Amino acid sequence: MNVSSIVVQTLPKYLEEVVQNLKNCEACDYHMHDEKGRVIITIEGNGVAEELEKLGIIEAIPHIITADMQMAYSEDELDAQIEIIANGDAVPKILNDNNVKASDIVYNGDLKKKDNLAEFTQQFDETKR
Repeated sequence: MNVSSIVVQTLPKYLEEVVQNLKNCEACDYHMHDEKGRVIITIEGNGVAEELEKLGIIEAIPHIITADMQMAYSEDELDAQIEIIANGDAVPKILNDNNVKASDIVYNGDLKKKDNLAEFTQQFDETKR
């Protein structure tokens, strides 16, 4: 199970409406807000793809300017990644293979430049990389 905190930003004049909509939204749990229009919520999901789906629902609520994940936690995924790291090579085998062209190596480190973040997260969830 993944749990992520999200900071939602709205204009102060829409704050009460946005807070009420978030409280009524089944995609998240409301926690607190301030008078400047910042609202703290959390979402849960079985994987990154489910969390992104819920984030999309939240972003579609009227008068929300931004909804940004601030912290994410996944005990199951963390344990699985620790096991992979502990039992794997420090350098992936593909990087030591002189027969592989650099253009054939898929780099997954820069999410800002991903054209389809949902597709990437689905691939990530399936490959456990």
